[in-house]
This record gives sequence, C-alpha cells and structure tokens, in this order.
Amino acid sequence: MAKQSAVIEHKSYARVGLLGNPSDVYFGNTISFSLGNFWASVRLEPSIDLVIVPHPSHDLVQFSSISHLVNRLQNEGYYGGVRLLMAIVKIFHNYCKESNITLHDGNFTLSYDTNIPRQAGLSGSSAIVSAALSCLLDFYKVRHLIKVEVRPNLVLNAEKELGIVAGLQDRVAQVYGGVVYMDFGKNHMDELGHGIYTPMDVDLLPPLYLIYAENPSDSGKVHSTVRQRWLDGDKFIRSTIEEVANIAVEGRKALLEKDYNKLAALMNHNFDLRRRMFGDDALGAMNIEMVEIARKVGAASKFTGSGGAVVVFCPDGTSQVKQLEDACHSAGFTFQPIKVMSSFLNETDLHTLGSK
Repeated sequence: MAKQSAVIEHKSYARVGLLGNPSDVYFGNTISFSLGNFWASVRLEPSIDLVIVPHPSHDLVQFSSISHLVNRLQNEGYYGGVRLLMAIVKIFHNYCKESNITLHDGNFTLSYDTNIPRQAGLSGSSAIVSAALSCLLDFYKVRHLIKVEVRPNLVLNAEKELGIVAGLQDRVAQVYGGVVYMDFGKNHMDELGHGIYTPMDVDLLPPLYLIYAENPSDSGKVHSTVRQRWLDGDKFIRSTIEEVANIAVEGRKALLEKDYNKLAALMNHNFDLRRRMFGDDALGAMNIEMVEIARKVGAASKFTGSGGAVVVFCPDGTSQVKQLEDACHSAGFTFQPIKVMSSFLNETDLHTLGSK
C-alpha cells in the first residue's frame, strides 16, 4: 500500500465516439474508445491545507493588456480546470457521505495539466474530472467501495454542477478505457442509474485516423433545437435517434465479425443522420468540411463527438491514407493516426463490476 505521504498521479485520455452518438442522451446505444493521442493528468499531493492549483496557461488571471484579456476570453472562454477540480471534490465528498463511506481527515493539493485540443469534441473537460476522481479514490483508499459503473455518473455530475450539458458516453470511455459498447436503455437507466457497459477487444478496430482543426473558429454557432423536439415527442427526431442508436448495435456485430465495409457504411450513415437532425448551421461549416475532405477520397468519416474533430477509416489502405493526409495538409487541418488505449481497470476495479 502507498504511504499516506505518497504523491498520486493519474492520466485520463481523450475519447472518440465511434458509433451511435448522440443517442447516449436519448436512451440509445454507443461504441466509444479512449484515444491515446491526448490526455489530461492530475497530481494529488498530501498537504496541510486543501489547495487547488491554477494551471499557468489554462487558468490565466494575469494579462499583458485589456485586449490580451478580451482576445483570450473570445478564443478560450472564461474557464480553465480549477472549477472542474473543485466540482469533482464536492461531488465525491457528497456521494461518499450519502453512501456512508468514511473519508479520513487528510488534506491535499491538486494540480493538473492537459494536452487535449480545446473545442475539438474530444472530451477535454471530463478527462480532467475523471483523472481527479481516480486520484481521490486512491488518496482516500475507497476504490473498492465505489463501483466502476457509478464513477462516470460522478464525473458527469461534477460537470452538470458547472452547467456543462453532456451525456454519460464520454465519461464511461474515460473511466473504463479501451473500447466499450454502451447500452443506455431506459430500463437500465431507471433501475440502475447507469447503462450496461460491455468492454470489447481493442484489436477488433481497424486502423483509424483523426482530423481536427488547431484553431476551431466555426464549431457551429447556432443553438440546436433537437433536444427540445425530442422531449416534445417529434416523430422525425424520435425515429432518427432510434436509427442512430441502432447503428451502434449493428456496429458491434460488424466489429465482432471484422466486417469493415459494413463499419465504413455505418460511420457515414451515423454522420448523415446527425446532419439531417441538426442541420448545417448547427454543425458548422468547418466541421462539415473535415467530414467531406475524407469522403472525397472515399474514406468513411464522422464526428468524434459533437464536432471539432473527425474520426476516419480508410478501407482502401495506405494509398488512400496518403491521399487524405495530403488533402488535410492542403486544407490546414491536422491529420494523425489514432492510438487506442487498452482498458484502465485494475484488479480492485474489476472486483466492483456488477457488484450490488
């Protein structure tokens, strides 16, 4: 066992929603995986007082001029990671109290770093929260008392605390690692408070690629009405969401059978359905361009999340990859092979799975 004075560090990786998104917030099904190209790391060090350390660049509060401040806010928004760390500490504490889990009295200093591109739809915020939660589990030695299935809810609740609107999919991928098939059926969600999460073999995935913009300027400025229309029982939205959820069901079968032509068709169909529901103004011209640049060379492509980055499969192999790489560079987009991380769950975590 680590001594109480030991420093604890955890990484949480970006994620790619491969199939089925955005049905996770509509009792649907998705397949996601953890993306090894980018991560957030959180460091917890025992200390006299409880301290949350601002990041020198992400939590900037000192500026060279008023225009520096204004430009920064326009490009980056108001928030760095300090509020995320504070929120998960609160949610974790409250959950333990409600669950009669006793926490020792020690204090700590939390700091973080991240290289996940901002506004790229790669779940940068939840990566910070997820890594921090892992640190708290180990510092208080309660990993065995908090079920793996529940942890994504804690991450999501910390973000909801801050007004971030999101679903469970990203947090599940970041807590579990590897490739995960997720069933968010209403029965499970109502009865268990979470979905049914089934890890899949990472070797089932073909080589995949990532396209993203270094400076996402047009990430869809128009507020989407899809959520409200779904709540109002809009038949088109309801049936299309069902179709999107079914893509993940079919996708799981295609991956298990290594039917990659089917996978390509499902990826494209997933994006087409999203486009039909949300409309081009909400998706953003730059995001659509990233999808279409891949399609022009015959590759399959779709958003990794709600936009900002695109996951691509090149069924024709290396010559097609080279063609796409050249097209991305010409258009000013970043293109790189995807590294998929294996499952993060250790023996203690696995013992909590499915336990009541």
